[in-house]
Amino acid sequence: MLLGLRTALYTVPDVESGKAWYTDAIGHGPYFDQPFYVGYNVGGYELGLVPADEKHTPGGSGAMVYWGVDNAEAALASLLEKGATVHEALADVGEGILVATVLDPFGNVFGVIENPHFKLPEAGEAA
Repeated sequence: MLLGLRTALYTVPDVESGKAWYTDAIGHGPYFDQPFYVGYNVGGYELGLVPADEKHTPGGSGAMVYWGVDNAEAALASLLEKGATVHEALADVGEGILVATVLDPFGNVFGVIENPHFKLPEAGEAA
């Protein structure tokens, strides 16, 4: 049985440059930092960086991940200021839900979502 989202992985050509960009974008450093994997705790979920190799290449051909934000417009502006480029412009997809995606400097698609209807379960509640 699926227990919910645990980790979103992004491939970077160079772990040190990826770590620098994501540390700036997230606003804090990783909790796990090794040459083969860098892991960040982002609101109880893991954002992981893996170095590019013959099995993993940067780019938007994989799964799409949207990270929850309180203000999608501000989050998008912040990511663009840090060197990301617009992949899909900010859009209201209905009922006040705002989404946007950017390409990080390594070509990965990074999504943000502002969803006023979604709340995480409280401790002890079923998901």
